[in-house]
Amino acid sequence: MLMIRFQPVIAAAFAATIGASALNPVGALGLTRSHTQQGARAQRDVHDFDFLIGEWRVHHRRLHPDRHEWVEFDGAASNHPLMNGATNIEEHELNAPDGAYHAVAIRSYDPKTEQWAIWWLDGRYPSGPLDPPVKGSFENGVGRFYADYTQDGKPMRVRFLWSNITPTSARWEQASSSDSGKTWATNWIMIFQRDTSKSASPAAGQVDTHDFDFLRGDWRVHHRYLRAKDSRLEWAESEGTASHRALIGGLANIEDYTMNAPSGSYRAMALRSYDPKASRWSIWWLDGRSPHASLDPPVQGRLAKGVGTFYGNAMINGKPARVRFLWSRITGASPSWEQAYSADAGKTWETNWIMEFHRVN
Repeated sequence: MLMIRFQPVIAAAFAATIGASALNPVGALGLTRSHTQQGARAQRDVHDFDFLIGEWRVHHRRLHPDRHEWVEFDGAASNHPLMNGATNIEEHELNAPDGAYHAVAIRSYDPKTEQWAIWWLDGRYPSGPLDPPVKGSFENGVGRFYADYTQDGKPMRVRFLWSNITPTSARWEQASSSDSGKTWATNWIMIFQRDTSKSASPAAGQVDTHDFDFLRGDWRVHHRYLRAKDSRLEWAESEGTASHRALIGGLANIEDYTMNAPSGSYRAMALRSYDPKASRWSIWWLDGRSPHASLDPPVQGRLAKGVGTFYGNAMINGKPARVRFLWSRITGASPSWEQAYSADAGKTWETNWIMEFHRVN
């Protein structure tokens, strides 16, 4: 959901383009599906991963990539639905023999294709980029998800397989294929057992950071954004909500947004991941109306002296642009966020979106 004002011609073309995708809900979360049957199917499918909601003990059996031998270790996982179930987020604590680490799985459902996309954020590589998502669906209680990649210059396929699903257990398997899916070699298995005890805690040696503690909780959000109308640009306003929670001991966090735009409500999600080596955050944005759009590249930056500044790159109408996120007033009860773009490599900036947060609890 990006808005910009460069030169009048570029700005009008850009605003008109994103006006359709960013301000008008087009099939997001099943809101405007054309057929009743498809709508009912979408509502069922959006709950495919409800079986994973909650806390889990996880036993891993994994083929070691260097030693080519199987290793076993335990871990924990915690799954939470977002965006009315159309997205879910899963925190993993992996007590691997080579060192404990955290990871986050992000799943997003597209009612148009009736498929899920799944991304994996490895806590050892917190700045990304994210691997291309695997995509697929459930049929007869089994979930199959695929993606293509290249290894040593050769085309490969990867498959995620969910099976043996019960209220208290499930099995996940990862396999690869070098012959376009004719044969598969399993390299990772997770056995989930429901855990009614407390949620996973940070792994030993993890660096905790409290940069975004000011956002924890629930918020009312007032949006002011630039949009195209009748071949000209104007500012529009709308209300919404946001709910923020920390992940993996503060090294990541997630925000679930509801946007009550004049053209219709929609959902969105922000994911942030902290890289202690680079002392910076990476931020990805998932729009519920384009649930399988690429999440990369993230904007990156840090908070200092009460202000958060984050930069990224974008292509607007085939031309390179810079994007900037600014967090301010973070020490009070009403923090503010704004997005701006630059067409001259950051010499000048034009703000196009402002969020004013007001705490609910």
